[in-house]
Amino acid sequence: MHMNPQLLEKIRESLASVLPITAIVLLLSVSLVALTPGALVLFLFGSLLLIVGLGIFTLGVDMSMTPMGSGIGVYLSKSKSRALPLLTAFALGVIITVAEPDLTVLAAQVPAIPTRRLIVTVAAGVGIFLVLALLRVMLKIPLSYLLVGFYLLAFLLAAFAPRDFIPISFDSGGVTTGPITVPFIMALGVGLASVRSDKNSTSDSFGLVALCSIGPILSVLLLGISYAPEDARYIPAALPEIATTQDAAREFAAAIPAYAEEVAAAMLPICAMFLLFQLMTRRFKGTQLLRILSGIVYTYVGLVMFLTGVNVGFMPVGQLIGGHIASGSRPFLLIPVGMLMGYFIVAAEPAVHVLIKQVEEVSMGSISQSAMRRGLSIGVALSIGIAMLRVLTGISVLWFLIPGYAVSLLLTFFVPQLFTGVAFDAGGVASGPMTATFLLPLAMGACEAAGGNLMTDAFGLVALVAMTPLVTIQLMGLAGRMRRRLAHQAIVAEIARIDDCILYYD
Repeated sequence: MHMNPQLLEKIRESLASVLPITAIVLLLSVSLVALTPGALVLFLFGSLLLIVGLGIFTLGVDMSMTPMGSGIGVYLSKSKSRALPLLTAFALGVIITVAEPDLTVLAAQVPAIPTRRLIVTVAAGVGIFLVLALLRVMLKIPLSYLLVGFYLLAFLLAAFAPRDFIPISFDSGGVTTGPITVPFIMALGVGLASVRSDKNSTSDSFGLVALCSIGPILSVLLLGISYAPEDARYIPAALPEIATTQDAAREFAAAIPAYAEEVAAAMLPICAMFLLFQLMTRRFKGTQLLRILSGIVYTYVGLVMFLTGVNVGFMPVGQLIGGHIASGSRPFLLIPVGMLMGYFIVAAEPAVHVLIKQVEEVSMGSISQSAMRRGLSIGVALSIGIAMLRVLTGISVLWFLIPGYAVSLLLTFFVPQLFTGVAFDAGGVASGPMTATFLLPLAMGACEAAGGNLMTDAFGLVALVAMTPLVTIQLMGLAGRMRRRLAHQAIVAEIARIDDCILYYD
């Protein structure tokens, strides 16, 4: 029996993405951190599930979420009524956010707020901002104006929110845009903008993810101002006793039903909404419909495997490595180790694959996949280095977020609009389940060992991961614009020189 060649290709891609981080952990286990054989076996089993799960998931997204989002986007943009698209956008925003596995992972790690309350607050924020994103595309409002206005509002609210709430607020903005949300919202943006034929339609197809990342920040800050949490101690993920490889297999087998149920509960509302859309519009026919339904199954199976792998295999190991290094004789090694992991881990984020592919297609190759991947990797490496410095020193996250956002918002006025939309979308995409289940536990393990304040020192890592690509990708755009300008000036100078020569000989 032959394996689907597309699936084989996706698994090869995910193998190339996950292999570097696996190699780094194996290298650390024989040098800096003495991992138990049980922890290492769990990690390797997790890596295997991650590789296969990521491959199946990305194929499923291509087959289902992308055409669904694009189809709904085209339909909404053609609707004569203004109210219907806006109500649909709000419902979609809430439904897909509740479905987002990253958010569940983060909410479960936040000790001060009940998990369900945090998820509902964030979902409402995304719903409202997806409506605003839709209005922006309809009314052709420049993205930079909205980004500047809403981020200023966020930092203003941060001045009134409890100190412990600020890192979590910015983190929730980063994790909201993950493997389910991104493909759907990005395709929705492309569908909405495809009906327009003006010069800004391409750049307007980006920016939906960017605006949807701001909603949770504002809603969680408001929750912090109105809700006084009691101090709660974080309980780290316990590492089970693993004596044999069969014990490790049993751990994964025991966890699968819980994640299968979680992903089913998350995806059912999306499927129900799609079914309703299909019954109303009959947009998708025969083979296309069958492909979307098969894609939904692939997305489901892949996501269950991925989440089981990262939660059972990666989260406890992340905590162990962080704790070991921070409590050792050279805690400063956390910074280079974190940066190295950050550089490679972004390639294993499921939504990153979706974003860079779509960016290359929409920009007709002017922003290549390799350039995007490099820009994201450099940005994430830098942000993890800053996050580990914060764990060791206790510097407030605002000392980095305020100048970082100030620079990125200033750049929006100097770079092509397409790069602004892509950069702010990339910020949300870079901080996915790999960050929430491996890098955040790494910071938490280190923070516990160093005796820091978990709420203010460890949280904020996701926010930093979401911030740095805004600067790095816009700088890529600025460099590209300057190169084009210099090339243009060189051509003009050469033409003038040739004209002078012609006049001279005449």
